[in-house]
Amino acid sequence: VKLKNIIKTSLELLDFVVLQISKKDFDGFKKLFHRFLQVKGPSIDWAKISRPPEDSIQPYERIRAKGLPEDIAAALNRLVVVKLNGGLGTSMGCKGPKSLISVRNENTFLDLTVKQIEHLNKTYDTNVPLVLMNSFNTDEDTKKILQKYTHHRVQIHTFNQSRYPRINKESLLPIAKSMGADGEGEAWYPPGHGDIYARKEYIFVSNIDNLGATVDLFILQHLMSQPQDKRCEFIMEVTDKTRADVKGGTLIEYEERLRLLEIAQVPKAHVDEFKSVTKFKIFNTNNLWISLPAIKRVHDANALDLEIIVNPKTLDGGLNVIQLETAVGAAIKSFKNALGVNVPRSRFLPVKTTSDLLLVMSNLYSLDAGSLTMSKKREFPTTPHVKLGSSFTKVQEYLRRFENIPDMLELDHLTVSGDVTFGKNVSLKGTVIIIANHGDRIDIPAGAMLENKIVSGNLRILDH
Repeated sequence: VKLKNIIKTSLELLDFVVLQISKKDFDGFKKLFHRFLQVKGPSIDWAKISRPPEDSIQPYERIRAKGLPEDIAAALNRLVVVKLNGGLGTSMGCKGPKSLISVRNENTFLDLTVKQIEHLNKTYDTNVPLVLMNSFNTDEDTKKILQKYTHHRVQIHTFNQSRYPRINKESLLPIAKSMGADGEGEAWYPPGHGDIYARKEYIFVSNIDNLGATVDLFILQHLMSQPQDKRCEFIMEVTDKTRADVKGGTLIEYEERLRLLEIAQVPKAHVDEFKSVTKFKIFNTNNLWISLPAIKRVHDANALDLEIIVNPKTLDGGLNVIQLETAVGAAIKSFKNALGVNVPRSRFLPVKTTSDLLLVMSNLYSLDAGSLTMSKKREFPTTPHVKLGSSFTKVQEYLRRFENIPDMLELDHLTVSGDVTFGKNVSLKGTVIIIANHGDRIDIPAGAMLENKIVSGNLRILDH
């Protein structure tokens, strides 16, 4: 009887907790949806846009030149590392959290993150905790795997993003039939990473799939060494835009404030101008350093007016829906003495596709204490441009097509299309293009060295 009462009380408590979470999610969605209905046209008046003042985007070299204090530990002990861990690996053909995909020497994104922070804590005898912002898609699987880090020198905490219903594009009505997600998982979505601020001094926030987003001691020192009246409350790491980054958000000055401009906010007539690498030269890496007391102040004052990003999607059944999202970087306009820091490209190393995965698995990078750095053997600092075709999209298929990862130290450009496989110890240099037309297959033989070559047609290697 006693056990039954304990179970009954526990279930009632669980129901209450679930109800409170659902109520909070509903209130958040109601506010966001109400704002969406009120907004007419783009939230940006293009005529009011101007380039940020020169001193509002500092070169990283200037910040690095200031050096480090003797007591680095004191600064690190005031830092929390937050990783955005809400995404699934579906775009790379994987089930479950993207952070659990193996990216280097059988280490996952999460393994590498834990190793980086553990290395900091051991080196400087500090206690920098790791906080994972999960979504309802990733929370359960992530929590299961956290047991493996019990004996690592890093405290790991998790919290959940909100869960909002997707909206029918035509009727503007939620497509969810009930509060439960069972059987209708497609009806719900996590609403971007802007709602990190609803949880309650400094945090370093970054995407868990950006392998360049390590704790930078020079930026941390800059953040903490400002006079009290000029305290920088928000730093956004930006880096120089290339042709591959034309859709990335950029920093602008708007109504005398530093502001993040996303492509979704740009009027159609000005999209090409936004994509220009001459007018908008930098883009947001989503590596952010923020004062926690400032977050509390802004949140308590209800002054966090994040622009709504309308993200259109088509579900598997063909239904057109929209997701109302917010972005964590959009809050820069709400903080005092906000700053952009133009960092080296090495701090932006995202893995969104198997083409990115090939780069980070190759000998272009060295792995040390969970951090990837460009190999000293590569003569130039830029990474090769790699484009793998649809036969390589899914991670399992991609891995099957490489007996091992080719030597890419001297590679500039690689395009692979069609049914192509690579034998062991292949070396790629300069520009290499390999195209197998429909019905053809190309097997690059073991030990092959391709330098400035185009390979096409049919090349089969069969077991004797």
